[in-house]
Amino acid sequence: MKKAFLTGFASLMLAATLSTPVAALTVGGVDVPDTYTAGSTELQLNGAGTRSKFFMDLYVGSLYVPQAQNDGTAVVEADEPQAITLHIISGMITSDRMTEATMEGFEASTDGDMSSVKADIDQFMSVFKEEIKEGDVFDLVYVPGEGVKVLKNGEQKDTVGDLAFKKALFGIWLSDAPAQKSLKKEMLGK
Repeated sequence: MKKAFLTGFASLMLAATLSTPVAALTVGGVDVPDTYTAGSTELQLNGAGTRSKFFMDLYVGSLYVPQAQNDGTAVVEADEPQAITLHIISGMITSDRMTEATMEGFEASTDGDMSSVKADIDQFMSVFKEEIKEGDVFDLVYVPGEGVKVLKNGEQKDTVGDLAFKKALFGIWLSDAPAQKSLKKEMLGK
């Protein structure tokens, strides 16, 4: 009887597994899609993780690239379509706090010398002037020859800079001095 039950249960579980589509990764309560389209290129989810500070989860950061990559420097330096999405999961994030944290990130990713991308950074930071609330999603999509498309909740707000700006921006999460080492590791699929 037990054997028949276990065999039936195992068969049921196998059937359920085979018929269930592969779900997107869920991180911090956010369903992270497996793919993202940048220009005409379909990107694959490389990894996703949660940005935390003082034991509070702030946002889920996801990295999309053409092919899996576990080297942060290689991602930052690559002149290919890529995207980072930020899903705000805390009401503690405000426009002022996001601006301050992002500027700290630019400072770290450029080793303190933002002069070559200062105008681009100023243009980019204007996106954070609008109110930011829990549930907002920012997409930072690099398309070679076009720059970084900045979207908020699916609406394109601006296109900023070139490869040099993309390196500074993506470096916030993936440089040798990332915003959070564990988030970098998770975005790189480690």
